[in-house]
Amino acid sequence: MIPHSFPVTVYYEDTDMAGIVYYANYLRYIERARSEIVEELGIDQRTMRDAGIVFAVTRVEADYLGSARLGDRVKVVTTHYASGAVRWVFDQTVELDGKPIFRAKVTAACMTVEGKPTRLPAEIRALKQS
Repeated sequence: MIPHSFPVTVYYEDTDMAGIVYYANYLRYIERARSEIVEELGIDQRTMRDAGIVFAVTRVEADYLGSARLGDRVKVVTTHYASGAVRWVFDQTVELDGKPIFRAKVTAACMTVEGKPTRLPAEIRALKQS
């Protein structure tokens, strides 16, 4: 699968008093990248929710390898694949000047709004690990 790339500019609101990206904001960056992927696949999450189906993150493994600072332009690089009928796995790296500064493996599950697992949409099930 071709990696998905999502640019992010580090704004003042993203940083701590030292001008370094606050650790939890990397999770926001990778969430935005996943939302873009869903949209690019043609999946309307509002329509899904209205039909009673949502995605929920069930696991995050994260490694902080460096830091971004106020004004930096970073890039979230994501590969993703279906894992079984319910799980969608994302390998995500935040890069600064081509070097990884944050790496995460995120597992999301497709479920009903009541919290019961349900099958991923066909567009996602067709994505297999390469």
